Amino acid sequence: MLCPRSVLITGANRGIGLELVRQFLQLETPPKHVFATCRSPGKAEDLHTLAKSNGAVSVLKLDVSDPDSFQGVREEVEALLQGSGLNLLINNAGIISRDDLSAVTIQKMESLFRTNTIGPLFLAKEFLPLIQKAAKASTGLPMSCTKSAIINMTSKVGSMDDNRSGGRYPYRISKAALNMVTKNLSVDLKSDDILSVSLHPGYVKTDMGGPNALITSEQSVQGMINVMAGLDEEKNGLMLDYAGKIIP
Repeated sequence: MLCPRSVLITGANRGIGLELVRQFLQLETPPKHVFATCRSPGKAEDLHTLAKSNGAVSVLKLDVSDPDSFQGVREEVEALLQGSGLNLLINNAGIISRDDLSAVTIQKMESLFRTNTIGPLFLAKEFLPLIQKAAKASTGLPMSCTKSAIINMTSKVGSMDDNRSGGRYPYRISKAALNMVTKNLSVDLKSDDILSVSLHPGYVKTDMGGPNALITSEQSVQGMINVMAGLDEEKNGLMLDYAGKIIP
């Protein structure tokens, strides 16, 4: 059963992030705090509509490409938690580039690395004390997303084993690096009973995936919610898809 007391979701203004907020609120035991972050809260009309209808939702400004701002966001979250820890961090925000070898540039590589890899790593680092506090509050319980976890939203194109078509240099490489972040965290934070897992949401009909994608945000997130509910120490450090299948 998935029932974290608190969850922070990046990129929560649309697509998968917005649907994650919706479905967490629909859990049998929904979180007391859902910190829904995005780069431009003033433009996040659907997210604000959710927040107005449910007092658990706090809409916060967070640009994952600006690590210098993370401390301020952490302080906001810490104040709202009122002494409790943060159970679940979902690094969902990301950007895409389909540049092939002839088009890829240093600037594009740096941009995607900053948002897709550096941002999630340093956000996890900034919020680690709060995640550790949540883990300590449930000492003796097994590792789970209810207790304390970091979920990094990855992509199957970041799998070396699955790469049969090449191209997409900035996106593939930044997501492959994110998967290594996940693996490292799973090793380094195991002694704290903090899970770290990469999730591939599938080919989803969002602004990023486009209208020809295979599944809806609702289907993707429902699958990932089910996967998160079943995560344990055995799955720590893995990359899984929204149906729970291991991606090597």
